[in-house]
Amino acid sequence: MVYVSNHVRLSDLAILSDQKPYNIDVPIIHGDFLLKRALLSVSDKTGIVDLARGLEKFDVQIISTGGTARMLRDSGIEVMDVSDVTGFPEMMGGRVKTLHPKIHGGILCIRDDHDHMGEAQKAEVEMIDIVVVNLYPFEVAVSKEDTILEEAIENIDIGGPAMLRSAAKNYDSVSVICDPEDYGLILKEIRSTGIVSPDTRKRLAVKAFRHTADYDSTIDTYLSKQLLGEDILRLKFKEGVTLRYGENWHQDAIFYKGQSVEGPSLANVKQLHGKELSYNNYVDADNALKTVKELSSSKPAVTIVKHNNPCGFATGRTLLQALGAAWNGDPISAYGSIICTNTVFDLQAAEFLNGKFVEIILAPGFDNDALEYLKRKSANLRLLELGKLNDPFTLDDTYKHVIGGILKQSRNIGIYDRWECVTDVQYPEDLREVSEFSLHACKCVKSNAVAIAYEYDNGCYMMLSMGAGQPNRVDSIRKLAASKARENLQIMYEHQSLDISFEDYCKDVFSRCVMASDAFFPFDDSVVNANEHGIRYIVSPGGSIRDNEVIDTANRLGVSMVFTGMRHFLH
Repeated sequence: MVYVSNHVRLSDLAILSDQKPYNIDVPIIHGDFLLKRALLSVSDKTGIVDLARGLEKFDVQIISTGGTARMLRDSGIEVMDVSDVTGFPEMMGGRVKTLHPKIHGGILCIRDDHDHMGEAQKAEVEMIDIVVVNLYPFEVAVSKEDTILEEAIENIDIGGPAMLRSAAKNYDSVSVICDPEDYGLILKEIRSTGIVSPDTRKRLAVKAFRHTADYDSTIDTYLSKQLLGEDILRLKFKEGVTLRYGENWHQDAIFYKGQSVEGPSLANVKQLHGKELSYNNYVDADNALKTVKELSSSKPAVTIVKHNNPCGFATGRTLLQALGAAWNGDPISAYGSIICTNTVFDLQAAEFLNGKFVEIILAPGFDNDALEYLKRKSANLRLLELGKLNDPFTLDDTYKHVIGGILKQSRNIGIYDRWECVTDVQYPEDLREVSEFSLHACKCVKSNAVAIAYEYDNGCYMMLSMGAGQPNRVDSIRKLAASKARENLQIMYEHQSLDISFEDYCKDVFSRCVMASDAFFPFDDSVVNANEHGIRYIVSPGGSIRDNEVIDTANRLGVSMVFTGMRHFLH
């Protein structure tokens, strides 16, 4: 006779129904199969009743265990216990339920393998077409402060991962579902075609293997700490995208997305226009995003980043005003830069960039006329939309790879621990906001770093210049920030009709500037050099063994200085 398993190809049904008996004992079966049996055993029971009812309508036999079986029966759904399939009761407090050949044979059997199907027939193993399993909530259990080791151990699922892996391995014939979000899709496909499509089975199989990998990773991390006293870091990234090139043209690069990243992140950005991004584009755009995020979204803010440093940073009453002030912070370095703003990019801002070369604009949105204008401006200009740009960051840690290892640290949140004027000349309260702006800018500049900022309009601030990446801080001041500030002021002076000389103009602006330092001054020469350029207000973490010497020099020069107690190195 012909042995017909629970899986037959739909196109073969009519043929098989008309066949006469043949003296063979193995099936000739392959391809897409009619679904007859499903095993449901879930910890998270969200949607499981609806799924079971949907399968029941297609005459799919439901096999289940423990609490899942009770819930389904209470909902009026006919269920066969796993123990009735295996011939063995659940044992050892539920530790052993599904680890049996009549379960795993029904899952792992290759349907078009004559030997497999023959062995299944002899052992009276019936096929299982759908496996719906999610696992004991180990991660939830160990996240509780009062969880003891014994309780954690009992939340390690054994049978569940085994079934998921078995079903995923045999995705050609079996649909494996570990996420309640997929229940609706499965029922829709069965309702439409009578089967679960091959593409869906492949996707579900990969999802199941990822799920068990994450599960095992969590167990490894916990038990390594509890039993061995060893810290384990396991990170997961996905959806790798090949970039144009790496830091240099001869280097290859890929961007991987973090798992379930919410909030503002380049992983969530949507590219609206322009060629693909490079490695450096991602690094610089990330810096631009983090710099803009230093400020609240209550006022338009713009940062301009070049070589992973903000060369322009400003707020304004309008986007155009903020963009203009940020550009004036270093119009030379702004060539080929990346611009990020916390407000929707409008046409006026787009027109400001006419004749100016920029690589990328990152914004929470673009007005339609601005978008069309910018598209016409250049085919290569990358326009990136990040709708959640003004949402708070949801990630608390940062990572940096070094040869042979990776560094993990908490994000640098905040700008000061205290606000203590340490000089004889008191620090003006009306400079508090521009001083905080200067600190926000400084913490985004590579160390050793200083930032010089001032209030260019009522309630609007700009970074006039910065000094970045020097082996000593005094060079960041005298060779970079101070001299660059004069260069920028020269350009700004030439675009204004003023009745004063350039020197008087510089003196006036510098007298209202604030200089922020990312770390303490090891010697008083930083204060001396700042004062030589007319800077009278300084914000520094303090903490040097020569703080008293630095303070004495500030007092002698009439400089007002605040110590914040918070360092902002950025390496």
